[in-house]
Amino acid sequence: MFKEKREIQLIYGVIAVFFLAFLLTPLVTLLLQSFQTGQGIGLANFRAITGDRDFVIALKNSVLISTVTALITTVLAFMLAYAVNCTHIARLLKAVIRTGILLPMLLPTITYGFAIIYSFGKQGLLTKWFGGELFTIYGFNGLLIGYVIYTLPPAFLLLDNSFKYIDKKFMIVSELMGDGFLRSFLNTVFRPLIGTLGGALAITFILTFTDFGIPASVGGTYSVIATQLYQVMLGALPNFNNGSAIAMLMLSPAVIGVLFLNYLERFNFHYNKTSVIDVTKNKLRDMLLLVASLAMVAAIVLVFLVMFITPFVTNFPYDMSFTTKFFRETLFSRPIADAYQNSLLTAMGTAVAGTVLAYGAAVINVRTRLRKPAKVSIDFCSMLTNTVPGMVLGLAYLLLFKGSDFKGTFTILVICNIVHFFTTPYLMAKHSLAKMSPAWEITGELMGDTWFKTIVRVIIPNSFSTLVEMFSYYFINAMVTISAIIFLVSAQTAVVTSKIKELQHFASFNEIFVLSILIFLTNLCVKTGGDAVSKKLTFTQQRE
Repeated sequence: MFKEKREIQLIYGVIAVFFLAFLLTPLVTLLLQSFQTGQGIGLANFRAITGDRDFVIALKNSVLISTVTALITTVLAFMLAYAVNCTHIARLLKAVIRTGILLPMLLPTITYGFAIIYSFGKQGLLTKWFGGELFTIYGFNGLLIGYVIYTLPPAFLLLDNSFKYIDKKFMIVSELMGDGFLRSFLNTVFRPLIGTLGGALAITFILTFTDFGIPASVGGTYSVIATQLYQVMLGALPNFNNGSAIAMLMLSPAVIGVLFLNYLERFNFHYNKTSVIDVTKNKLRDMLLLVASLAMVAAIVLVFLVMFITPFVTNFPYDMSFTTKFFRETLFSRPIADAYQNSLLTAMGTAVAGTVLAYGAAVINVRTRLRKPAKVSIDFCSMLTNTVPGMVLGLAYLLLFKGSDFKGTFTILVICNIVHFFTTPYLMAKHSLAKMSPAWEITGELMGDTWFKTIVRVIIPNSFSTLVEMFSYYFINAMVTISAIIFLVSAQTAVVTSKIKELQHFASFNEIFVLSILIFLTNLCVKTGGDAVSKKLTFTQQRE
């Protein structure tokens, strides 16, 4: 018992020190920096930025575009989740819809803007097909398209998961009682999902408000708060104090979002038992939803299609003859090869170390008699990492480690990614471990095994599929992120996403698309391989 307690305390101590050093301390440093002025401590930095006309315009633009994006994305995600969960659409087509919606997650957001330019610009692929420019792509229109594509996958995943816990029996009962479609829909579908819909609105708003990649490529003169922070910190005259103040203000939507989600908790309820039953057939409903869902998937695919065409033609769109020149020149370029190698190294380090840390935190939270305050502290850190925007976290690291040996190293990139993406892998592990028999540790103890041996010999093998999913999540997000590491990369640690940002200044769009394809194929291999291993392990466990 004493040894078990010591092992648990050791794991908790490592986790506590990690978050104290790499989450709480950087944020406190950022907060203190935001109050520092030439005359000492005060609110002068906040007064300066809120009195700056350009910042006020950027803030208003960010709120507007984030609100519109959140509303559109949540409606579209709800429709897609309804289509794949509450209709009789063929299973294969449902798989196509799910896959198509999630594909953008395998690409960095900075690529979205360039794909939109080459699709809807004056000489764009879709512009040629439609015979003319459909709309102005720079500014609000381009940002809205990019943001909707960016936020649709996480909103869909959130709603898709919640739909699985809706008891469809009540839909059929409502119909048998003579309820009209609207009344039945509101009572049996919409009402149980109010909390999740609110969560989708909050998440999409926060993701849009804090993203840097899309406005960096297609924002034009439509200034948003993320680009304001970038210009203040990496412009001709960097201003760390004002940058810190802007970063603290960027936290406000996240704080409001958390309070909003806590309020929506009162609308959540659960069924005593969920029935495995199909909804009533409705050919017209199914056909309309199928057409709308496939149209959305096709729209996403068409936007990114140009990315797979442009690098393989001589001079898009004037000379469409096939060539592999750009692909060969890019891939055999030493700086590009180094950046790709750096990305793989960073993503692998993030995935391995992040999975170990998140799983360890979940194990001692769910599978031990750790004191409640300690468990609450882990959950608090998890919630905090989910609310801190990547750019804010990266800036906090820059301020804290600017005079240390950590600055510009792979170590700091890996740590920043681990903290930034911690929440989802931690919750994956926590939910998986909570479903396992609570008697396994007791059985192991009766058989003479220590707590740690039981974890290694019983708990880990039974949650291996979850570990694979955690690894894939960390790896993919580390490959595509730019917001979290834009302030931290150096010439020696430049990754592919930072190299894309660099190539933008030289208008090297062919090279940008080659790098985007490289990231996409890498993530696709990891995702496909991870899903295959996870399915095989789940099938093996079910047979046993």
